[in-house]
Amino acid sequence: MKSTGIIRNIDRLGRFVLPKELRDSFAITEETPLEIFTEGDTILLRKYRPAGCCDLCGEITQDTLVYRGKRICGACRRALSEM
Repeated sequence: MKSTGIIRNIDRLGRFVLPKELRDSFAITEETPLEIFTEGDTILLRKYRPAGCCDLCGEITQDTLVYRGKRICGACRRALSEM
C-alpha cells in the first residue's frame, strides 16, 4: 500500500471525508458504492463492482471479457472497434 500522507478525523457519527483529490483520481462520485474490507488493523476501501460488470458502462452482462485488467462488455467492445 502507498501512503498518501493525508490524515482525517472521524466525527461523532463515525463519518470521515474522503479528500477531493482522491475522489477525483479514482473517479468516485456521490453515487459510487464502496466496498469495505478489513485485515488485522487495516481498513481498505474499494469501488464496488458486481461480478460481470463492465468497467466502461457499468452494465452487468454474460459476455464480459477481461482485457488488460478491465472488464469490457460486448456492446462496449463493438463501440470501441467502430472508433
